[in-house]
Amino acid sequence: MNLFNYQRRKTGTVNIGATPLGGSYPIRLQSMTNTSTRDTEGSVAQIKRIVEAGGEYVRLTTQGVAEAENLKNINAVLRQNGCMVPLVADVHFNPGVADVAALYAEKVRINPGNYVDPARKFQHLEYTDEEYAQELQRLRERFVQLLDICKREHTAIRIGVNHGSLSDRIMSRYGDTPEGMVESCMEYLRICVEEQFKDVVISIKASNASVMVRTVRLLVDVMEREGMDFPLHLGVTEAGEGEDGRIKSALGIGALLADGYGDTIRVSLSEAPEKEIPVAKKLRDYVVAREIHLPIEAEAAPEFDYLHPTRHQTKPVHNIGGEHVPVVIAARFSESQAFNPDFIPDYVYVGRNIPAERREDVSYIVDVDAWTGLPNTYPAYKKEFLPFISMNPASLKFLFITYRDLDDEVLACLKYHPEIVVISQSNHINRVGEQRAVAHKLMKNGLQNPLVFIQHYAEQEAEDLQIRAAADMGPLIFDGFCDGIMLYNNGRLDDELVDQTAFSILQAGRLRMVKTEYISCPGCGRTLYNLEETIARIKAATSHLKGLKIGIMGCIVNGPGEMADADYGYVGAGRGKVSLYKQKQCIEKNIPEEHAVERLLRFIEEDSKK
Repeated sequence: MNLFNYQRRKTGTVNIGATPLGGSYPIRLQSMTNTSTRDTEGSVAQIKRIVEAGGEYVRLTTQGVAEAENLKNINAVLRQNGCMVPLVADVHFNPGVADVAALYAEKVRINPGNYVDPARKFQHLEYTDEEYAQELQRLRERFVQLLDICKREHTAIRIGVNHGSLSDRIMSRYGDTPEGMVESCMEYLRICVEEQFKDVVISIKASNASVMVRTVRLLVDVMEREGMDFPLHLGVTEAGEGEDGRIKSALGIGALLADGYGDTIRVSLSEAPEKEIPVAKKLRDYVVAREIHLPIEAEAAPEFDYLHPTRHQTKPVHNIGGEHVPVVIAARFSESQAFNPDFIPDYVYVGRNIPAERREDVSYIVDVDAWTGLPNTYPAYKKEFLPFISMNPASLKFLFITYRDLDDEVLACLKYHPEIVVISQSNHINRVGEQRAVAHKLMKNGLQNPLVFIQHYAEQEAEDLQIRAAADMGPLIFDGFCDGIMLYNNGRLDDELVDQTAFSILQAGRLRMVKTEYISCPGCGRTLYNLEETIARIKAATSHLKGLKIGIMGCIVNGPGEMADADYGYVGAGRGKVSLYKQKQCIEKNIPEEHAVERLLRFIEEDSKK
């Protein structure tokens, strides 16, 4: 993996029906139905819509033998209609269901957290080494039965680890850690290798994009050290819907695609499944376009730890850098000074157009040749003005710089002037690579000037800006280099929307909480209530609770586990029934659906008074 130059990771090829994965094949797109898998007609209709949108695999939930057996009927109807898309069975809690599904699906997904281990109860279990080895032997014996069926039927397997459903066994030995998630996966992969079963795809997901990215990086490293080259399925689980779902997905998936990881992707949105595919396609195509880029000559800083990144230590200048949350810098080059009151930027860059009336709650950045020392304004420099920087008395200065211009003269100036905040900019097709190169060059030279990244776009649609900006910022955020973000869009989008996108990117990266965060699943055949309507009702009633994290889950597969990352949770418990959680503790069970939202709001309100 090269930090600065895009190149896809080399993997083996997995045969999944008539649509192979990995190797030299393109990055595949997929989604999952939310119909009942017993409903042949409804499932076939939804699968066709997913395929028409560009989906190349479709997953269906198989919570019981009846659902697994009906895959035969769904498969037959699709083939009769000329639709050859491979079907993937999603199995939890019952290995016998996986055995049946392997007869009728082209791929079976199993969850290591509940394939043979019991459902997670958040219990701490004590094992001696001998007892733990016995558990692994039990796992092996049962899993080999499935592998034998898959060999005979030419069925592929996805080993799909979810942060929200790690087993109590893994949690007790490894804790709630990326290392535990990786080991949960590796237990099964080692058996596949021993049994010479190669048609295996891996996913390792979390609703926290940072956890997901770090865990996949660690998994790839462990696989490489053990001589494995299995392809990867990427996704941020429970990403949500609307702007938040798109940004969180693009941030996490985009960060891994940038490093060449990923052979198939699923953008999990709490929306109709076919709406996921265009988002995934835009994200994939945007990153893969970097394949043709000119090489970036750069070296990684020796102290940078790709597998365990921490925030790079910078010296604070005013409220930028150090322990401060990353700032948002807006751009306003016209007389318009309109701002969304919920997303007021920290600084506004105005070039030479200093507004006659300036806001008191923001600071202004002005080109140095127009700067007059007005209160709450700070000068911005380009390289040609560096010789005059020592004569400027401002306590905070900004330097717009590209990687190409970051030479010895600039480095010496930065060392002598710690009050300069670096704003890294790039027009390279692989801007992530160039901006990483800026960060590493500063680190290698021992410089601790705060580092802000400016991203330029010319998008006409909000979704395009959200996807591209999040994909570009993902690696920089997860590498620990982001002291601020500046988005500029030379398109028809409102300035306020651009500002909001910047704040949403920082929140998705868990760097700055500015609004309520909703951790909501995309729904599947297990979901027994109207997910989209419920999310809308909860959002309408809680959007003012800034910084609060609320989980909205269709069922118990990941629900209780992801509640540990949320402050409160709303989880489907059965047909028409909902259970409420505070973090991972269930506070009320089996509430009638019509009363559940009201009960959740009442509990949040009462809890806030304690």
